[in-house]
Amino acid sequence: MVSEKQIAINAVLRAMQLCQRVQADMVKTDAVEKADRSPVTVADFGSQALICHAINELFEKDAIVAEEDSQTLQANPQLMQGVVGYLNSFVEDSLSPQTVCDWIDRGSGEVGERFWTLDPIDGTKGFLRGDQYAVALALMLAGEVKLGVLGCPNLPLRLDDPGAQRGCLFVAERGRGAQMLSLDGQLSEGIHISRTSRRFAESVESTHSDLDAHAHIARQVGIMEPPIRMDGQGKYGVLARGEASVYIRLPNPATPDYRECIWDHAAGLIVVEEAGGLVTDIDGQALDFSRGRRMTDNRGILATNGELHPQLLECIHRWPQSSK
Repeated sequence: MVSEKQIAINAVLRAMQLCQRVQADMVKTDAVEKADRSPVTVADFGSQALICHAINELFEKDAIVAEEDSQTLQANPQLMQGVVGYLNSFVEDSLSPQTVCDWIDRGSGEVGERFWTLDPIDGTKGFLRGDQYAVALALMLAGEVKLGVLGCPNLPLRLDDPGAQRGCLFVAERGRGAQMLSLDGQLSEGIHISRTSRRFAESVESTHSDLDAHAHIARQVGIMEPPIRMDGQGKYGVLARGEASVYIRLPNPATPDYRECIWDHAAGLIVVEEAGGLVTDIDGQALDFSRGRRMTDNRGILATNGELHPQLLECIHRWPQSSK
């Protein structure tokens, strides 16, 4: 029987290929606005459909908790036509709109003892800019991330090498370490955090994070270099492979009650932890993926090489806006 790891890798790779094709073809009409005003594209729905179908084919009893559902798609015939068209070119079949919606809505499962969580495109605004985004899939068991696959189609294999090949896959299994794979299959190497790197990573968008606080706190621990800013969970990847020492996400003061979605962090968390790093919330508590689609008992995110974690938690605690 094919392993969970291989099924997840294959599914994410297929979704990445679809996303790359859509991004290459993309025009402005491919994006619409959801109720929360975040953009959603043909690629979000197509990616979710492919991955949910692949998981459901072999693990029929497993719930999938994913970001999208078909409601927006059904209300937009032009978008529906685009999604169906791209999927048909991938599966070499003639899928009906109803079948596509059924595949997407397999991601409407509930958090339980065992389930998968999926962000079909994490960093949609980066995707729309032609920049960084990720396809993130994780398997959860008894509230713990067991397996994570993080696909980053536009991320160079080395940030400090302008000519480096773009596109990589981060894979981690609990207790078995973390790996980075190139999309052409030529590279597969174990990755580890760095104890000497002094650089931090953060989101491009400031909607749900406090970029000014990040800069202040970074200076407090002697991190003076400009931050690595990118959309999506690729930030976890660059931390895990030693190019950053910190990924920090403090709640934006304008939205202090915001709580993170589980699919935005599950795959990235296990990649960092299996590479030797540490991930908590900004209060130093373990991330709790068992409470539902959002981590209601956690505030913000702090991922580090481990060594800097206590000092950063102390700096965050002293930062006035981080108080509860």
